[in-house]
Amino acid sequence: MRECKAQGGRVTLVTKEKMLNEDWPRDVLDEVFALPNDASVELFLDLVAHIAKTNKPNRIVALEEFDVVVAALAREHLCMGGMSSSTAKMFRDKYAMAVRARDGGVTVPEFVPAINNEEIADYMKRVPPPWVLKPRSDVSAIGIRKLEHADEAWAAIEELNQREALRERASYHVLARFIPGEVFHVDSLVHEGRVAFAGVNKYGRPPLQVAHGGGAYISRTIPHPSAEKRKLLEINRRLIKAMRMETGATHAEFIKSNADGDFYFLEIAARVGGAYIADVLEAASGINLWREWAKMEMSEVGAKPKLKPRKDHAGIVLSLAKQEVPDTSTYTDEEIVYRVKKKHHAGLIVGAKTHERVSELLSDYARRFENDFIAVLPPLERPE
Repeated sequence: MRECKAQGGRVTLVTKEKMLNEDWPRDVLDEVFALPNDASVELFLDLVAHIAKTNKPNRIVALEEFDVVVAALAREHLCMGGMSSSTAKMFRDKYAMAVRARDGGVTVPEFVPAINNEEIADYMKRVPPPWVLKPRSDVSAIGIRKLEHADEAWAAIEELNQREALRERASYHVLARFIPGEVFHVDSLVHEGRVAFAGVNKYGRPPLQVAHGGGAYISRTIPHPSAEKRKLLEINRRLIKAMRMETGATHAEFIKSNADGDFYFLEIAARVGGAYIADVLEAASGINLWREWAKMEMSEVGAKPKLKPRKDHAGIVLSLAKQEVPDTSTYTDEEIVYRVKKKHHAGLIVGAKTHERVSELLSDYARRFENDFIAVLPPLERPE
């Protein structure tokens, strides 16, 4: 928002009432609108049309996952350019994105939508367990179940089909092969269909393990002159081409199988990664994904981004905290570049010249967080 303002734009924020008092950069906002928490898509579109009566927008940008499709529908409502709702839905639907990635030559764990009983039965005969049953449109590890045998899978599908909310039923889920391994994420800026910048990080533990077992979330940049990084950048390039992304930010996740060493596609989102990933990448590269995305949106057609990233290393340790305002003042290493300021969360971002130093600090902090801060809550079944 600050960068859009600096580029000469008029900045209007549309949010919901529960988010109205968050730490928005109000000094650069020309207008702020808050809709009811249960506002329908139609109400969002009506508000956008109301805003356009006096200040017709040139760009509409979604700031988080659940608004990607709504923003696309608002653009279409005003006949504006940018990502269409059909493309946006590909980035929200784990079944659709798996099909698109597979058709684009990216390796994907075997999957089947939880719709046709014959297809599901054939899938479970062909693909050995365990499997994961996951909502097609939720984020992170929300609602994901790990299943060990066919009877358990059929029982889970039957339970979903008995739910009152139609969008929680089985057809809104996909069954996929569970692959043990290390999980990586590639965060990109895409300009006119080409990757202008990409950072490659590895999670300390797979997000599914953290969501279901608690503990510290860790993400760190991987060594720059590595075969893993070269391979992931190439897969990410093919994936973004397959997804038909034109301009914007993406967050893609891949798992490196313990069994065969191959990288498998997990999911991709048309947004900046959460959990302070943008801050980690900025500490390592000097590139701020939000700021550079704003510049691309505000630039003239054909203007190419001029990005010169550093090749340092950075990482984050983050956890739920027992304390409402955790005190991290006893963590004093000079490599600390940011302290998370969020209620009931403890987090530190570190930056250094070497991967080894970042890994050393994160390992030490994760151990200390166990005693100092960590709280564990049951995993969410649905987003709040």
